[in-house]
Amino acid sequence: MTLQAISRFFSGTPLLTLAAILGVTHAEAQEVTMAFGEKIPPYCIPENDSGIELDIMREALAVRGHVLKPRYTSFARIPVMFESGTVDAAMTDAGKNLSAAGGHYAEPAIIYDNVLISLKQRALQIRQPTDLAGLSVLSFVGAANRYPDWLAQVKKQGRYSELNDQSRQVLMLSRGRVDLVLSDRYIFRYFSRHLQQSQGFTPPAVTEHQFVKLNPQDYRPIFRDPAIRDDFNVGLRQLKKSGRFDEIYRHYVGGMAKP
Repeated sequence: MTLQAISRFFSGTPLLTLAAILGVTHAEAQEVTMAFGEKIPPYCIPENDSGIELDIMREALAVRGHVLKPRYTSFARIPVMFESGTVDAAMTDAGKNLSAAGGHYAEPAIIYDNVLISLKQRALQIRQPTDLAGLSVLSFVGAANRYPDWLAQVKKQGRYSELNDQSRQVLMLSRGRVDLVLSDRYIFRYFSRHLQQSQGFTPPAVTEHQFVKLNPQDYRPIFRDPAIRDDFNVGLRQLKKSGRFDEIYRHYVGGMAKP
């Protein structure tokens, strides 16, 4: 069976049937309990167990017959759940090295395209950390650990805060409650559209400031079992080679370019 044919089966074939097609016995397949963020669409959408990241993780693991069991929690608790042994894997370490907790890092599955976002009418110019002087920043949980060079001084001065519910970032920025929001650009756009459709919210014009170079190594999934990590890597490469990886991205972000 070609990789292209396998990718067609991913979207509509039950995982155990898929495992049989690929020659993996039921006894060899394992359930993998994995911690995911609960408020980060389009990457994770708990309401229907879907999203860019969830679909990629599920289908990559399924190549070797493993079955994903997502566990949703706040972003800050993801590494805590892994350290406590509550889950077998985690979508991210939230800026904390989990190797000491028995974590084995996989190849990066997705890239969060984090940007600083301001109201366009403010005409802010953000090119270096000193440009944040006097400005308030509202971010996703764990950003201060990820970007200390940019955020340490803002945090020290009491002008930095984090929210697990990133839909509130959109509202607080639009109402002038904060000067800048730090978010993945797709998450911010998703919530802007959702609020527009569900509440009649009118999204203001914004400027996205790319403040750091994207680093795929920042968001690698972590597995407790190195063999399952290796199986995931094999499946991920297969998704990319078959074109299924790009199909998943296009399904959720439409015409927006993949980072």
